Amino acid sequence: MDRGTENDAPPRPGAGAGPTSAGRVPLAVVVVDRAGLVSHWSRGARRLFGVPKEEAIGRNALDLLPVSGALPEEDEPFPYGAYGSCDGPGPGLDTSLGGRFCHPAAGRARLTVPERDRVDVLWWAYPLVGPGPERLLVLAADTAGLRHDDPARDPAHERIAPGFALHTDFEGADRLAGGLPEILPSMSVADATRIVAQILELGYPVLEFSQHDLVPVTPDWGVPRRAGPRARPDRTVRARTEQRPTDPAPDHPEDARHLEHAAVREHLEFLNEVSGRIGTSLDLARTVIEVSRAVVPRFTDVAGTYLREQVVAGEEFPAGVPDTRTRWHRVAVEHTDAPGRWDDVVPVGESMTFPAHTPFFQCMTTGAPVLVPYVSEEAGHAIAAQFEKRDIRPLINGRSLLVVPLKARDVVLGFMILLRHPERPVFTDTDRVTGAELAARAGLVLDNARMYTYQENVAETLQDSMLPRIPARMAGCDIATRYLPGTLLGRVGGDWFDAVKLPGARTALVVGDVMGHGLNSAAMMGQLRTAVATTAALDLPPVQLLRHLDDVALRLGDGYLATCLYAVYDPIAGDLHLANAGHIPPVLVRAEDGRSELLDLPTGAPVGVGGVPFESVRVQVRPGDRLVMCTDGLVEVRGEDIGVGLATLCASAAHPAASMDDACDTIVRALDTDGGRKDDVALLMARLNGLAPDAVAEWRLAPDPAEVRHARAIVRRQLADWGLTPLADHAELMVSELVTNAVRHAHRRPVALRLVRGDTLLCEVDDDDHEVPYLRRAGAGDEFGRGLRVVSALAREWGTSRTKAGKTVRFELPLPISRQDPAMHNSRAK
Repeated sequence: MDRGTENDAPPRPGAGAGPTSAGRVPLAVVVVDRAGLVSHWSRGARRLFGVPKEEAIGRNALDLLPVSGALPEEDEPFPYGAYGSCDGPGPGLDTSLGGRFCHPAAGRARLTVPERDRVDVLWWAYPLVGPGPERLLVLAADTAGLRHDDPARDPAHERIAPGFALHTDFEGADRLAGGLPEILPSMSVADATRIVAQILELGYPVLEFSQHDLVPVTPDWGVPRRAGPRARPDRTVRARTEQRPTDPAPDHPEDARHLEHAAVREHLEFLNEVSGRIGTSLDLARTVIEVSRAVVPRFTDVAGTYLREQVVAGEEFPAGVPDTRTRWHRVAVEHTDAPGRWDDVVPVGESMTFPAHTPFFQCMTTGAPVLVPYVSEEAGHAIAAQFEKRDIRPLINGRSLLVVPLKARDVVLGFMILLRHPERPVFTDTDRVTGAELAARAGLVLDNARMYTYQENVAETLQDSMLPRIPARMAGCDIATRYLPGTLLGRVGGDWFDAVKLPGARTALVVGDVMGHGLNSAAMMGQLRTAVATTAALDLPPVQLLRHLDDVALRLGDGYLATCLYAVYDPIAGDLHLANAGHIPPVLVRAEDGRSELLDLPTGAPVGVGGVPFESVRVQVRPGDRLVMCTDGLVEVRGEDIGVGLATLCASAAHPAASMDDACDTIVRALDTDGGRKDDVALLMARLNGLAPDAVAEWRLAPDPAEVRHARAIVRRQLADWGLTPLADHAELMVSELVTNAVRHAHRRPVALRLVRGDTLLCEVDDDDHEVPYLRRAGAGDEFGRGLRVVSALAREWGTSRTKAGKTVRFELPLPISRQDPAMHNSRAK
């Protein structure tokens, strides 16, 4: 311990002047949690008390520490007692260590330590408050290291005792306060700041010599330490000079070897600890924060992290070495300076380039760390020139700078700018090696997060492109959908929904779920959805459609399984035709009484199993009934049977709602109360409005060309009855073309002509010929080939499909605004 002279410090308040200087004391640091158990045990504690860290952590503090008066459960008195508590020696304290113990305590004890006989121990105990688990900070020192070696002085006249004093009682109080975090265990900047503030308020630890000399305590770690709660540089509280203090050279070779081994051990311990703290997730933003907080304040005081813009966006970037045009995105700035000091000058989120003369450019082009031991005014001015009107020189001048690349697989993803305060030791070549190793490990973690983010973005883009854009209104029904990505296992899955127009004003409603997550599931989902849409256009019965889908899944490869629920709604007949392939059953909400029920369907096996028969059922529905179809991700609740989720689905589906969108949101809220949904969700709700009998007109026409004139006449007359006369000219012309084609190719059966008035005017012409017409280029002398071109030009939408008996050709015309249902406008607006 260093002892000063009489002129080194001001006199102690209430006492005569006396010598005070920094007391360099080997300290043991222990933290006790709210349950009275040891939660931190430093190496100094192991040396002082002789108990390994593995045995100390989790044990009752009373079994290990001589803190009489700080822990009331201790009944045995110590030889020297304690002082400094609320109620005098031995205050009461509840089991959470936060009760009546409101002042620091200090004391002295004699202990029997294995292999060291009896030792005298000085200790200081601070009560801690706040959100953290720490409730008591204990510092301890061996008095043997405090004895002077001057034989001329009588030790009987000198008493050494622990005590407390305001840090403002000493010269260099600000630097003294700044050095206080050295004695704290490894923790975040916020936690360290909270504890330091409490210690400064309660009193700085001091040594009292002969009851009149006060010496503030600073840790003497024995070897030069790295910055951090467990490994920090030596400091004193003397006024700073222009020359930085250097550590004294060891006097003996044994000491040199000890220092070298200790430095290597510190290097490995730091890297091992950092490796354990980063990479806890594949989220890029969280990984960046973990890397920044792992090095501040232990290794550096400021850490700014820059990544390529493409890395932040989850995109690929061009190969080759970065250049002055490469833009870098500042993603994190962690520091121990005053809050907000860096925010205005170097805000997070800024994108910028770096000139070739800067150390940052050198680092990212060479892929090697760049060390600037001391940023001079000239160097600071050159670096600050790139920041335009913002002056960063006060933030970097006089500090030690280390720039380390964040690279993986020989590709530079970004870099970290590390700065140390002027009062800390400058970065050395050893620090450069440590920083390079740290950056290499962090680079691999960031690259894993980047590739994961990139794959997720690709999968999301693929899935989003494959999910259909379903209109809010189709023939005889209103439709609302929701797709929610997963939040735990993987954001991208294979859930999908679709609605397909069928002949006869019918609509096919489908919901499916590919087993698994990720890009493969999304790709398979797209193929199966396309297969369903294509097969549905052939107007196959639901059982045959699932049979075909099963064959498609088998051709995609082994292990590709998916559940699927397929329903065909006929608004004219007022029924649902459903088939199920291993999917959860749908819910039908009756408009008449608001009752909801799970439809009892044959479950079937998932498509892709192969060789399993499927069954279908028909269910009668009435106008206003609602059909709710969803995937199992919505009804699966962690820790509960799926029946609970299905019951909640039924109850929430029956809840009244102002619109279809509100009804979907009500279901989602009811089934995602904890926000812990692990799987993606597809939800489709259809309100089955049906079609009134007078909204459908149908005729049978003989396969005779003379029937074309009759077809035109009955269409014009029917449109007049419906008040749709403005559509008569176009409709009559297109019907004439389609009926002409039908009677020309029909064989035996009559030609069917149907008009359906819904949200559009739908016209369908059926005949018993299986050859589907298509658009063709007609020459000047060709007699045929112009009919479908006329239909394509005049209709809002048209199409063809095969049926059991032949084919259907249809077209749609929008209704005049004055004849559209007001509810339809509201639905479209929503």
